[in-house]
Amino acid sequence: MTTIADRVHELTVAREPFVHATVVRAQEPTSARPGDAAVVLPDGSIEGFVGGVCAESSVRAAALDTLRDGATLLLRVLPDDTATFPDTPGARVVVNPCHSGGAIEIFLRPVLPAPVLGLAGGTPISAAVATLAEFLDFKVAASGDYAGATAVVVAGLGKGEQDAIRAALDAGVGFVALVASRRRGAALLDELALTDAERARVHTPAGLEIGARSPQEIAMSIMAEVVRAIRVDGLASSPGPAVARPQQAVDPVCGMTVLVGPDTPHARVDGRDHWFCCAGCHASFTAA
Repeated sequence: MTTIADRVHELTVAREPFVHATVVRAQEPTSARPGDAAVVLPDGSIEGFVGGVCAESSVRAAALDTLRDGATLLLRVLPDDTATFPDTPGARVVVNPCHSGGAIEIFLRPVLPAPVLGLAGGTPISAAVATLAEFLDFKVAASGDYAGATAVVVAGLGKGEQDAIRAALDAGVGFVALVASRRRGAALLDELALTDAERARVHTPAGLEIGARSPQEIAMSIMAEVVRAIRVDGLASSPGPAVARPQQAVDPVCGMTVLVGPDTPHARVDGRDHWFCCAGCHASFTAA
């Protein structure tokens, strides 16, 4: 039998994004218990158990939000009466009128694949970049196949640079760092006859200006520029297969946000579609 821990390991090894959801606090009569866990995938599907159908719907919706920004989240799923449940500053609160009466807190930890750094060149600088990138939890790819790379560092110092730049741009890499002087770098890019959009993706001289001299210092300046591009400028991390974000709807009975899927309770009335968090809300709506 595959456990949630096993599934977390499988998804991590496969470099697939997911959210690890863990119940950290529960108050009866909720069915969840501290330590219950699940994984939520980018398509909104959930594996494991973190509470009943109403709580699960809130977890799935919140988990997809954490996948977008990569930030952890403490989700509080509360009934209408929250007086007996301790406050938790900074948490997201979801009130579920259809909840059984208990309250739970679920910690949502998005797990995103490590960004891929493509590397071209067999120089001391490229070796230093590889070492530092691995220390920074990048996955280093030096095969020349840059598909899925977040950034590519070209440190051939005159060898194979044009081919590496062309391959990186053709692979859709958004950030290409060329280790060269300003003059030589500009001349090399002129020879490539790049479009304006392509040229904007190539950064030369590579790295932030810190007066670096040794290969290790140059590597530090290059990786600092790559990290800034990701964290500050919003450079996309390694793209995986495109997964459509599930449609969301508001349950007209309880007001909960629900993810629309094949198994979501549904009713069509007067030409309008309505989706529900559970069969109970569906029954109440159709009866009314």
